[in-house]
Amino acid sequence: MFELMLTMLERLGIIVMIAFILTRFRFFRQMVQADQLGKRQQYLAILFFGFFGIIGTYSGLTFSPESFQFDRWANNLTHDEALANSRVIGVIIAGLLGGYKVGIGAGIIAGVHRFSLGGFTGFACGFSAIIAGLISGAFHQKNKHVSPKKAFLVGGLAEAIQMLIILVVARPFDQAFSLVQGIGIPMILANGIGSAIFLLIVQNVLNEEEKMGALQAQKALRLAESTVSFLRKGLNPQSAKAVCDILLHEVEASAISITDTKQILSHVGLADDHHQSHSPIQTDVTRKVIAEGRLIVAKHEDIRCMEEDCPLSAVIVAPLKQRGVTIGTLKFYFQSEKEITDVVIQLMKGLGSLLSNQLDISEADRAFELAKEAEIRALQAQISPHFLFNSLNIIVSLIRTNPNKARTLLVSLSHFLRQNIKGTTLSLTTLEQELKHVRAYLLIEEARFVDRLTVNYNIEERLLHRKVPPLLLQPIVENAVKHGIKDREIDCHINISIQSTPDGKTRISVRDNGNGISPDQQEQIAKEVFTESEGTGIGLFNVNRRLQMMYGEDSLLVITSSPENGTEVTFEI
Repeated sequence: MFELMLTMLERLGIIVMIAFILTRFRFFRQMVQADQLGKRQQYLAILFFGFFGIIGTYSGLTFSPESFQFDRWANNLTHDEALANSRVIGVIIAGLLGGYKVGIGAGIIAGVHRFSLGGFTGFACGFSAIIAGLISGAFHQKNKHVSPKKAFLVGGLAEAIQMLIILVVARPFDQAFSLVQGIGIPMILANGIGSAIFLLIVQNVLNEEEKMGALQAQKALRLAESTVSFLRKGLNPQSAKAVCDILLHEVEASAISITDTKQILSHVGLADDHHQSHSPIQTDVTRKVIAEGRLIVAKHEDIRCMEEDCPLSAVIVAPLKQRGVTIGTLKFYFQSEKEITDVVIQLMKGLGSLLSNQLDISEADRAFELAKEAEIRALQAQISPHFLFNSLNIIVSLIRTNPNKARTLLVSLSHFLRQNIKGTTLSLTTLEQELKHVRAYLLIEEARFVDRLTVNYNIEERLLHRKVPPLLLQPIVENAVKHGIKDREIDCHINISIQSTPDGKTRISVRDNGNGISPDQQEQIAKEVFTESEGTGIGLFNVNRRLQMMYGEDSLLVITSSPENGTEVTFEI
């Protein structure tokens, strides 16, 4: 019995070899990893495991229950002989991985074959193979991996049931009993161990593939993260060059290239003497990827480079897409086809998708910036029609009585309107220009108030060169004039201050000595739009909105006011 046990364990080397070979087949990996097998996959699995069961039969040992002698390999059986074999392993694995249909199907193939070999246990062993498929199928669980421990128990159980079937069915009983006594324990242990080893090998190979896939996914994500800052600027020669440099350093390729739909944006690595930036696309395979929008692996004869001595003999080309439309390609060049492995192809697929997503994000960012810029331009473009009409009326009234003053006001109005127009085309201006704009506005307002208005400036001169958004200060001053001091008969004062803060910011404030604002109004001002008949058009709300979009919450307007004590509007940038 011990010698038989050792010999059967030796034969497990065949099981190990077959298990490894099976893991090379895609359908087998899909079957192990799939939640549910399709009909075609089921048929393939039945044939494969049925054939595996036949191999297990042929690798068995011819055993004589009378002499307890066995031959090294199975051969033609006499009526008095039986087989000690590992047939049940293929059937068990079929049921555990594919379910009872696959298990029974494989059991039928292996069982019929065993029955055809003859021997007094032919029917019993053939029938027990089908029962083994039914038993293993009962232990199949969807969405769960089968453990080697479970495979050992199920394999041993199925073999033990086979021994019982032999005792019940095989005749003469004395020979059946002697057979079970001689091969029962070795076969139960050997087939249990064989089933466990089979699954262990399968799981280890698949786990290695998953681990390798995870490492490639991690690498792709790391590369995508390191290139995101460049691709956020869109697909152009500068961003393409930066991305190619990063990829060439991280990927074992001979050259990296990025193109748009017409030209090479950047090529880094070998053959950069003729694969040059800004030159037209040279290879047919690149044009094909752009046209079809799918990844292509090409050999030297398919590349068709214009240079006959080009050292680049193989390439992987992946499409770069934006909103589903191919706008360029990413290419990995190699000197030999052997360098292109499944791992490299999977990495290329992942990178192509991630870089395409980054291009989508860059387009969305650009759209957001354009929308924000358009909103800012719209806010800047607004001019109070009441101010314009009042200014023209004042100038008309002064033309005969004080033509020099009328001329000065016309120059101030011209400067004011010119600055408003400039404000719609500039993103930034200086505080000095903002002050000139305010002075032009106040000169006109002083003429309207007729010696009632005094403006005081408290300016830190060194800050005047600092950049600020245009048309930011004038609306606040206009608000102070129209809503702060409009009801005062005499001594109207407006103080404009531009000072630096200890933390390096610039603090800008406009204060009036008007009637002030009630606490309820303070809660609303600059946070919602007022629709008063003499509203400023831009108003504090629009100024506040622009400050928020350009500088964030820390630069929002701060309004300090109390009835009869005036109002101060302050912000820091």
